[in-house]
Amino acid sequence: MFAITAARIDKNDPLSGLEAGERPDPAPPEGWTTVRVKAAALNHHDLWSLRGVGLPEERLPMVLGCDAAGLDEEGNEVIVHAVIGDPDAGGGDETRDPRRSLLSEVHPGTLAQQVAVPRRNLVPKPAELSFEEAACLPTAWLTAYRMLFARAGLEPGSTVLVQGAGGGVSSALIRMAAAVGHRVYATSRDEGKRDRALQLGAYGAVASGERLPEKVDVVFDSVGEATWGHSLRSLRPGGRIVTCGATSGDAPKAELNRMFFLQLSVVGSTMGSRDELRRLAEFCARTGVRPEIDRTLPLDDAREGFAAMDRGELFGKIVFQV
Repeated sequence: MFAITAARIDKNDPLSGLEAGERPDPAPPEGWTTVRVKAAALNHHDLWSLRGVGLPEERLPMVLGCDAAGLDEEGNEVIVHAVIGDPDAGGGDETRDPRRSLLSEVHPGTLAQQVAVPRRNLVPKPAELSFEEAACLPTAWLTAYRMLFARAGLEPGSTVLVQGAGGGVSSALIRMAAAVGHRVYATSRDEGKRDRALQLGAYGAVASGERLPEKVDVVFDSVGEATWGHSLRSLRPGGRIVTCGATSGDAPKAELNRMFFLQLSVVGSTMGSRDELRRLAEFCARTGVRPEIDRTLPLDDAREGFAAMDRGELFGKIVFQV
């Protein structure tokens, strides 16, 4: 089968390890099945893998990709849940299994004509969603869904801030939070991305680090060190930060005095469960909310998509058609 693989690790030049070519067809073990991929989406996780984060050299070459939608062995349209884990080991939630992994970390990923996954990882694709839209859901959109609906503790009509408009998680948060009635502010260094955030439904968009017109109930932060101080200063007393990543660094100044005096909370969030993915797909089908797709490319042109993500030249998701 044709696939996109990480062949080498290079922290400074990740794209140098990217290769396209033929790989062996999947040989699924008992309890697993094969999906014929119709569309697959790119994530920052794929770039981090090329830098060796979560992917040691002894596992190379590794087929990249976490997200996919396609056809199962019976021809049913399905979405692939990317978390490989045991719900029983996580108290009913596979994301809390200490031995969990994502596709492309231990097992070959989705940037290929076929992918092998546990049968329980298949979620029916609603007919209302295209394969390209459905392929955007399993990582970035699922992460945003859990942050917004399971971890933020928001009441209807709340006010929120999304740091770093432009990425897959942030664009999903803006669109879903606005759709359910929250007042959404977004930040970006790029004026064009601030304009796009407003088009997605943001109430206001400001330059990164700029003071907001009002304090917010919750800040959604996947940037980390570069935005952490601004996130803390943007919260009302008793507010919370929900964090799912630290792309700019993982060791910001804690500002503990501000934290305890204003009784602020920090809540971590990672991916989501298979059942949350199913509910997310239904949410999109019923509400008309759809992922923002920056561009769609044939899988053969994957390098172009990786390069755009590496340069930060995107808003929303990059999707590969297979």
